[in-house]
Amino acid sequence: MEGIKQDLIGLFGTDNVLDDPASLGSYARDQSFVLSIRPRFVVRPGSGDEVQALIVWANKTSTPLVPVSSGSPHFYGDTVPSVPGAVIVDLSRLNEIMRIDRRNRIVVIEPGVTYAQLQPELAKVGMRVTPPLFPRANKSVIASLLERQPTLIPRYNYALPEPLRDCGVIWGDGQKFYTGEAGQGSLNLDDQWAAGRRLLDPKGPAQTDFFRLLTGAQGTFGIVIWASVKCELLADPKKTLFVTADRLDDLIDLSYRLTRVRVGDEMLLVNNAYLATLTANDRAEIVALRDELPLWTLIIGVGGRTLLPEERVAVAEKDIAAEVAARGLRLLTAVPGLATARVEAALTGLAREPHWKLRDKGGVQDIFFHTPLVKAPDYIATMLAAAEAHKYPTADVGIYLQPQHQGVAYHCEFSLPYDPSDARETAKLRALFSAASEQLIAQGAYFSRPHGEWADPVYNRDAQSTTALRTVKKILDPNNVLNPSKLCF
Repeated sequence: MEGIKQDLIGLFGTDNVLDDPASLGSYARDQSFVLSIRPRFVVRPGSGDEVQALIVWANKTSTPLVPVSSGSPHFYGDTVPSVPGAVIVDLSRLNEIMRIDRRNRIVVIEPGVTYAQLQPELAKVGMRVTPPLFPRANKSVIASLLERQPTLIPRYNYALPEPLRDCGVIWGDGQKFYTGEAGQGSLNLDDQWAAGRRLLDPKGPAQTDFFRLLTGAQGTFGIVIWASVKCELLADPKKTLFVTADRLDDLIDLSYRLTRVRVGDEMLLVNNAYLATLTANDRAEIVALRDELPLWTLIIGVGGRTLLPEERVAVAEKDIAAEVAARGLRLLTAVPGLATARVEAALTGLAREPHWKLRDKGGVQDIFFHTPLVKAPDYIATMLAAAEAHKYPTADVGIYLQPQHQGVAYHCEFSLPYDPSDARETAKLRALFSAASEQLIAQGAYFSRPHGEWADPVYNRDAQSTTALRTVKKILDPNNVLNPSKLCF
């Protein structure tokens, strides 16, 4: 143990090798139900070269590495070691905004750059990165994109990894590699920029989109040391519109139509429980607001940019109103009982502490997958039936539907709040989580990000893909040092 510590101190210095109980304990568990395992050390590299040196050392010593770049809380078990003796690779010191390219709407950042750090800097030049719904301030932008967290503007979502473009990565065998356009030239980014490369094109090198190996991989193939991200122009003026209904079915055709014609910016569907949790401050307010809100709300953001911005907003609102009226619904500028400013804060701002999903009961478990919107009512029925069978209050089940990939697929999320200090309630919720997940997977829900206990049932249904992934893993991480025992590894 002491020899390993001295090796790590030699790589990173005394201040960046942690083994105190508080630091190790903070990585031994998270909000998920995965088994708690304490890491051996936490290290904090300060450069891509130090990350590479660490991975080379890990291969020589057969030491498991678990990369982490976001601050707490963590929710899905991917940052908790699955094997003993692991070293946590805390990437928070790699927090440089390396380049902002306003002309090409590209920003190049390191993995420790958070939404709280990046968005204000981009705003100075009239841009932002399209965010997920109400991200926490200490969430790593690169981690969010690698995890394929759903972004809010479906017309900008040309593929599920959007707006991620090129990446610099250290594979599990210790080799440095640049994906996409960056893979065609020097491994020095200054040289690439001087040569006119703008890191816009994610394809390559050659005909292979290597960056796709990194998305949803939970750090099992490589550790990303920088990434280029496509930005959007800030909208000004901006307006938020609402359509409410008592049945999800009444909003399905409208949602499909609006994504097809690409009118508006942000668009999402939420039920009353999810919307109340998103916008309220505590349990009492959540319950009161939930009981007052419509059962379903379609939220649509519209904004003007650069040329004739006010006219663009007015025309978009008129077009949306026509589509809404054609379906016998009403377009609203506010939801009764709910301050529109709170909704807009969730669409464009950063969540304060405690995390908004924990304000209800102190703990939460999410079940999420992809589906066509027309199939969502069947999955919702399955989820609510499972909740009833386990005596979980169905009124507490939050439901979030986010169109992705131009509306081709929808992120479907069930949010299940519970009190983790109540052993009986925790056991009930854990049984519900497992049963509902199993039923949804059997029903055909596409769990594209199989965390924790989802991994085995998902990969057991696709032997060919599992074999292919294990083959690639053996090539890129032959000694299985990167986050072992996650996914199908």
